[in-house]
Amino acid sequence: MRFRPLVLAASALALCAGMAQARATPQVAPGAPGDPPTWASAAKIGAGASYEAYVEGQYRDGGTTGMVSQVWFSLADGILTETMYGLIHQAQIKQMRFAVQTETGLSVEGTDTDFRIEYLHTDAQGRPLSPAYRVVTTDRQGRYEIEKRIFTDPDGQALIVRVVIRSLQGRIIPYLLLEPHMANTGVDDRGEADLMGLYASEGDVHMALRPSRHFMAASVGFVGVSDGLTDLQADNFLDETYISTGDDSGNIMLTAALNPISEGRSLTRDFVIGFGASRGAATLAADTAFATGLDEVLARFNGEGERVGWEDYVTGLDQLPRLAEQSTDGGKLAYASALMLKVQEDRTHAGALIASLSNPWGDTVDATESSTGYKAVWPRDCYQVAMAMLALGDTETPLAAFRYLPQVQVRADTPGNTGATGWFLQKTHVDGEIEWVGVQLDQTAMPIMLGWRLWKDGHIDDAEIAAVYADMIKPAADFLVDGGTVGLLWNDRTITPPWSQQERWEEQEGHSPSTTAAVITGLTVAAEIARASGDASSADRYQAAADDYASKVESRMFTTAGEYGDGRYFMRLSRNDDPNDKGLLGENNGQPAMPEDRIIDGGFLELVRYGVRAPDAASITDSLAEYDDQTREDRFRVRYDVGPEGDRTPAFRRYGNDGYGENAQTGGNYGVGGMTPGQRGRIWPFFTGERGHYQIALAAADGTVDEAERTEIRQAYVRGMERFANVGLLLPEQVWDGVGDPTPNAYDLGQGTDSATPLAWTHAEYIKLLRSLADGAVWDRYAPVAQRYARPD
Repeated sequence: MRFRPLVLAASALALCAGMAQARATPQVAPGAPGDPPTWASAAKIGAGASYEAYVEGQYRDGGTTGMVSQVWFSLADGILTETMYGLIHQAQIKQMRFAVQTETGLSVEGTDTDFRIEYLHTDAQGRPLSPAYRVVTTDRQGRYEIEKRIFTDPDGQALIVRVVIRSLQGRIIPYLLLEPHMANTGVDDRGEADLMGLYASEGDVHMALRPSRHFMAASVGFVGVSDGLTDLQADNFLDETYISTGDDSGNIMLTAALNPISEGRSLTRDFVIGFGASRGAATLAADTAFATGLDEVLARFNGEGERVGWEDYVTGLDQLPRLAEQSTDGGKLAYASALMLKVQEDRTHAGALIASLSNPWGDTVDATESSTGYKAVWPRDCYQVAMAMLALGDTETPLAAFRYLPQVQVRADTPGNTGATGWFLQKTHVDGEIEWVGVQLDQTAMPIMLGWRLWKDGHIDDAEIAAVYADMIKPAADFLVDGGTVGLLWNDRTITPPWSQQERWEEQEGHSPSTTAAVITGLTVAAEIARASGDASSADRYQAAADDYASKVESRMFTTAGEYGDGRYFMRLSRNDDPNDKGLLGENNGQPAMPEDRIIDGGFLELVRYGVRAPDAASITDSLAEYDDQTREDRFRVRYDVGPEGDRTPAFRRYGNDGYGENAQTGGNYGVGGMTPGQRGRIWPFFTGERGHYQIALAAADGTVDEAERTEIRQAYVRGMERFANVGLLLPEQVWDGVGDPTPNAYDLGQGTDSATPLAWTHAEYIKLLRSLADGAVWDRYAPVAQRYARPD
């Protein structure tokens, strides 16, 4: 069916009647399965979900927020991107955008538009109180603009998109383009389209998009062959429409034509996307939101008046105003960070805190197979987020996280396990499904550290900590002392602590300063828990092991014959007990193996953070000089200060020779064309926070942080992290460091890349930095550790 309303004189009513007649005979879309699917850009500018209150520490219906909504959305380039329903990693939509037929050609939202974004619900200071957004995209040729207001139904399984489209130049026709990725893949989807809705499904997961008024035309097709955008791009007209994919499935796109808009006029439409176990359930979810009234749905989402929603959560964070006072942006990023940390929690498994609501470099990542990307649980990231939420004054979520962690600990009954127990899985789905099984000893120590902090702060009583000690903490501490031979999936390595199969970058084996710092801390606080639980012999054993590891920190990881400077500094990693043997690290991310003394990272600062070393210890200060060296060649250089001359932000890569990032030669995304030598890891903003924490520890060494020191740290490190936030107040994993070709992405220096935004760890580090500055003491410094080990030289 040919649809050319710019040249049609028929009224909308006649057009609809003609379409109904044409559709008496079903038309099935050809071209299955369509082009290979990918995900959307990971450079999110917004992310949201409803606030749901716990019921006795769990998520279930019937609490103060009513039904639990299990819908999350993300925004990138001004358009709706991955939208999840069910578990937090289960994407159902890749993206939804508009194509606009103009008198001078077709324009596609996201590709041919610029955007601006703001939060819909803010306080008097402009600080966000909920993750509901207003996004405006503007055609770069000035022909139209599209305003979208986006939020979820907190009492149902639905996403709301309220749209106003304005013609600024000439007559236009907008087309809604919806690309499902049902059941977390871009294949095997089926679709149907009619004038009152767009529908997609895979298996028992269904989606229904319902408009506030009927469409002028609707179609479903296979991407790259029979979809509406491919048709429009051919000649600026929607020539063929199909009502179904029939018996075939694949990578599909749903298209709907809206009414023509004359110059100077606007069109207002509301769209609600419902999800459910059947088409009927998905349609009901959408229609129920309409029946409630979308203004009321937004008021419930926000928690306005007597309604319980996001505003209640934010105003309940009793430390947030105090933390905001330490910011340089009036607290905007602090409030946004509080929202982002809570948004990125699963709504079935309370306390399952994920790394990021994104798939790294998603627009070039294959979506044929289901994958979690960063929408998964790493115990390390979970710890970082839980500690930040505790810093905000949220005691419920960290407690839920601590109580969640046993399900990602390896036990005798862990499916497929034939080896050692007590260690924590590297990466899992939020329901505990195993994904990666490398042993990272810091991830085994951090749950112990979190438990100790909750216990000491009075959020866990003696009875519960004793029970958790027997069930979770003792097996973990035993592994940190004894290690063992792993027997899970591919992993059959023997671990001898504090040697770790992987350090915090998940790539190399050996002795790592950051890992060892966590292990010493975990064992020291485990000893205290063991003693309180009546297990004195284990307490002595744990402390003895921690003492042994602490006594050998320098002899194992601090080279005295290194390549740089006077040769004295902590390395990223030592493969064995000899830091002077110049042993080769493994090849990784397309980068060649290099002698270990040529690779420096900031992991040694974690020794100070937790209290294993004093900030003025010689090994620390010697290492800072090499860590800060900006004259080193780009391959090995770590520090890259960014910003205007005289007002630069201290910024750091993970380590020298890092290949986890865009290709410096082509500007292409990580992994495109395989692991290539041109790949380069960029600046990670949370290292600015880690360095800020070190400066606080140094300033506090004399017992207090004076106002001059606070101001200096605030201007350099707090403001530095704030500069890395994007227009949606989201903090990225990586930002562009200026090395190599930034095209095709056209990154500016210091701009977030397509790696992963928002990164929960970055937001957590920012919040902890504010809390540390407010307290005049490092937030996650452990007193028993510092008292025992951080003695002046």
